[in-house]
Amino acid sequence: MKAKRLKYVWGVGAALLASTVGFSTALITVPAGSATAKPTTIGVRTGAFGTMLQVGAGKYAGYTVYMITSDQPPVYGCTTKPINLFGMPIACAGPSNDQKAEWPAVTTTGAPIAGPGVDQKLLGTVKRAGIGEQVTYAGHPLYYFEPGADQITGEGWDEPDIPPWHGLWYLVSPSGSALAWPGTLTTIKEHSSTVLAALENTLAGWEVFPLYSHSGDTSSTSTCTGSCSVAWPPMLTSGEPALMNSLSASKVGTIKLSDGELQLTYAGKPLYFYSNEGVTKGPDGFETLGSGNGLKAPSPASGTFSFVTP
Repeated sequence: MKAKRLKYVWGVGAALLASTVGFSTALITVPAGSATAKPTTIGVRTGAFGTMLQVGAGKYAGYTVYMITSDQPPVYGCTTKPINLFGMPIACAGPSNDQKAEWPAVTTTGAPIAGPGVDQKLLGTVKRAGIGEQVTYAGHPLYYFEPGADQITGEGWDEPDIPPWHGLWYLVSPSGSALAWPGTLTTIKEHSSTVLAALENTLAGWEVFPLYSHSGDTSSTSTCTGSCSVAWPPMLTSGEPALMNSLSASKVGTIKLSDGELQLTYAGKPLYFYSNEGVTKGPDGFETLGSGNGLKAPSPASGTFSFVTP
């Protein structure tokens, strides 16, 4: 296939993730071509993160598929609206062969087909302007990221501000939930305080994002659900996270959410990212992250989000 679109993934962090799953992401290309002409088959495969969805047949057979937390149809975080990023036009979504989309949509002609290990009842479609019939699974619109089959480089990407897709990207499990990796907890200096943070992959490599707790939660319950969890995605995990900067393993725990996903907790506090995270002016005059500190939860949830002190 003729390669036209370049996807830049730089930084030692990207290289680290690639070495973890066995793939190179220094500079990759996305193949051009026509949109899927037949019903798309969704299958599964088992990899470093567990059993995940992939395209099961046809031109994109073996391509990994992803979901983003900011999509809650009929509202979407990943859209076809173009932006100018570092002097280059880019859109989050587009048809499967879109050369300017960072995350091309998984499209289909006709009802998608469930391969072995996939629940046909969870498969569906949504018709979107500029995209066509996008495949959904358990209500989550599905997207590509890599240029070829059997690659996993988009897991755990955080894009709250650059690009402004306002969400986290995850692999998708056969049950329809996000398939998270264990994650990494660390600390960061924000507003003259040392606060809990997570190491996340981005277009510019690994970045440290502050984490928040919600005053409406208990040590065993997250009350930020629905639209609240879109604005404040929970920090999901699939096991014991790596710990940096002398964080205490005895303070790390999890709670099970309604869809079976595990949300990470620290010192009994369920942890969240802020989907509109951006830079603010700190008291020392430097620009800093942490724009979610002190914000109230969106209705109908109640309570306030705050930094977590290790």
